[in-house]
Amino acid sequence: MKSILVPIEDHGVVEPILETALLLGQTFDSYIEGLAITPDYPVVLPVDIAIGVPSPITPENRSEMAKSCRERFEAFMIKKQIPRSSSSLAGLGFGWRQDGLMEDAFLGAYGRVFDISVLGRPDGVNGHTRLSTVEAALFETGRPVLIAPPDPPTTFGNTVVIAWNRSTETARAVMGAMPLLAKARRTVVLELEDWGVPGPSASELVRSLRMNNIAADAIVAADPSNKPGEAILSEAAALGCDLLVKGAYTQSRLRQMFFGGATSHILANTTIPVLMAH
Repeated sequence: MKSILVPIEDHGVVEPILETALLLGQTFDSYIEGLAITPDYPVVLPVDIAIGVPSPITPENRSEMAKSCRERFEAFMIKKQIPRSSSSLAGLGFGWRQDGLMEDAFLGAYGRVFDISVLGRPDGVNGHTRLSTVEAALFETGRPVLIAPPDPPTTFGNTVVIAWNRSTETARAVMGAMPLLAKARRTVVLELEDWGVPGPSASELVRSLRMNNIAADAIVAADPSNKPGEAILSEAAALGCDLLVKGAYTQSRLRQMFFGGATSHILANTTIPVLMAH
């Protein structure tokens, strides 16, 4: 994980995201790049159709927002004494994408040339990361996404819990997490009773991980309330987990919007870093 992309919103809460990205970057001596992302404003219809409120983002606003995003990102890195990256400087460093204020669609495409993107928890609170931004990274980059909790973690990747539901999405998340699993002190494959799709068991994943020199154990836990998101977070906390690995949206996103689901619950409520892939 030598290259990390971090979208920054001017009005948003960015410090926990940057702290989490830095913990990841320090683990692998990575290059961390910031990107200014546009805030979420509604589309305004023409005056003869709707009330005609002018768009709050003017070209001047966009320039000011992009400048503020960059200043916040660079001030954090300088405070942490992280060097500015250059072509001749290997190891931990930072840089900035200088193309102004970008949309979620750009993030989805640009993130394909990074090993991972780090974003905040999309819990619907004003100033926090938007769900649309997280989903652009999950659905479009083809790379794993690390969700930072609202409070900066004090440790990262020592005890990793894999929420194993046997799905393709979780298999991709495990593959994306392999560099972290190789460094973890403990890896636990967590399987909930009567949850998931047909596929290999937790013990079979453990066997595969051990073939890759990753010491792992399997745990099967009950979920009497049939709320897998809650059960996963509860079991992860009991295990002292400081990184959760999970596939995103095994159920369709639309179904989760109406009926809930493990991904939606974890995205909205996690207090630990979560590595996800779709």
